[in-house]
Amino acid sequence: KYAAGGACLSTARLDGKTVLITGANTGIGKETALDLASRGARVILACRDVAKGEESAAEICTQVGGAQVEVRELDLADTCSIRAFAQRFLREVNHLDILINNAGVMMCPYMKTVDGFEMQLGVNHLGHFLLTYLLIGLLKRSAPARVVVVSSLAHYFGWIRFHDLHSQGSYNSGLAYCQSKLANILFTRELARRLKGMAAATEDQTRLGANPTPSHINPPATVTFRPLPGSNVTVNSVHPGSVRSELTRHSATMSLLFALFSAFLKTAREGAQTSIYCAAAEELHSISGTHFSDCAPASVAPQGRCEESARRLWDVSCELLGIEWD
Repeated sequence: KYAAGGACLSTARLDGKTVLITGANTGIGKETALDLASRGARVILACRDVAKGEESAAEICTQVGGAQVEVRELDLADTCSIRAFAQRFLREVNHLDILINNAGVMMCPYMKTVDGFEMQLGVNHLGHFLLTYLLIGLLKRSAPARVVVVSSLAHYFGWIRFHDLHSQGSYNSGLAYCQSKLANILFTRELARRLKGMAAATEDQTRLGANPTPSHINPPATVTFRPLPGSNVTVNSVHPGSVRSELTRHSATMSLLFALFSAFLKTAREGAQTSIYCAAAEELHSISGTHFSDCAPASVAPQGRCEESARRLWDVSCELLGIEWD
């Protein structure tokens, strides 16, 4: 029972709501999709492995009668894939009520994304940063809407190495993972701050028209903003807990430790509870910029509360992705 942690007790229905979950073909993402589909939501699984995603969707439909589950291809390690996904999504989906940035990689050997970013930072932070940027207009038009960012307690051990963000000078897979999870926390807090007082004055197609190459090669199209009382879009981060999943597959040490202490780890369903809570609980309708664990507010490391770092990371992320998101 201790390992299981908190459970989402909300019975809220999500009929008529559209939910997008990245990395939902396995682990806590799949369990989150299963739960939200059982509440009546239309759930879209955004997966790199479409075949595996289709298998997961079929399993969900078998368990939930009348479930509305779709699979779409999305590779967060490739900004062209992210832009293509968003372009099609905006063309075919007219509202988005809940975005769950769930996908991630953990402690992989040093490798780079298609765009040359260190893989863990590129997928866990930059990929989701760009995806959220491209869909934020739709979220605002669908308000009240929610963004849930899956982070980790590992952010406590992370620092944003602005002098070597992509670990080109030295690479430690564990520290790079911690940095990416801290980036999730900082992104959540900064996005929440901006959403409380700013809203986009341009359409999503303007965003998609921005040059996908880094800004030092070609300046991106300008996106302007106007002050508003608030967008009614909330964003919160979650720590799912230590979960038995495929996330440790790149680390033999972590895989061994997780195997030895499996009795003390959460199942994927237990690990999904806080994501489900932040997506569905009615009492959180106006809560934004908060970190949750075991379905309750949780503490954030001092480096995760630094407003200067959050703003600097935001600016650096925009520059790397060739976008303007003021």
